[in-house]
Amino acid sequence: MTQHLPEPVRRLAAALAELPSIGPRQAARIALSLVDNPSGSAEALAKALAEIGNIKTCERCFFIHQEDGKLCPICANNARNQSIIMVVEKETDLISIENTAKFPGRYLVLGPIPKIGMLSDWQKTRLETLKKFINGTLNGRAEEIILGFNPNSIGDFNAELIKKELSPLAKKTSRLGRGLPMGGEIEFADDDTLGAALDRRN
Repeated sequence: MTQHLPEPVRRLAAALAELPSIGPRQAARIALSLVDNPSGSAEALAKALAEIGNIKTCERCFFIHQEDGKLCPICANNARNQSIIMVVEKETDLISIENTAKFPGRYLVLGPIPKIGMLSDWQKTRLETLKKFINGTLNGRAEEIILGFNPNSIGDFNAELIKKELSPLAKKTSRLGRGLPMGGEIEFADDDTLGAALDRRN
């Protein structure tokens, strides 16, 4: 679809097609829209992309932030209960949980787990960082670890995988309650449903 386009537009379309849920045709349409739009969308996008270079990753939970220190605002907040930890796969899952305003603890963003259930080396490093935090700051025992995985067969499998790793380090391990529809995804659930799932975790 892009063979007749100028080279810069083809490169932009190819880069966009690498993003999640964007196919080659949609990427080409977005690229052409940016070229054709006279309102400065391309310049605004270029500026936003440049500013992404200033984004940092929290050394404790691995959520992104732009604070001066090494911790994100959630981990740096002394009012949060550091002994209640929710493990999520994606940043968007964390954002959805935070929007409920019902979770008082901290997080670990593990990253999407492949369907084969094998953790990558960087995911293992993130788990080890959490284990060291629990063994050090929490004297080897968290109050609760919540496995915030999607309520589907893959999420259930991944939750069991992580539970084996972390259950010795917590007084209690739990899953989000089934207020979430089976087969659904956390990031698309509304605040009330997520809040109910938090309240009914088991």
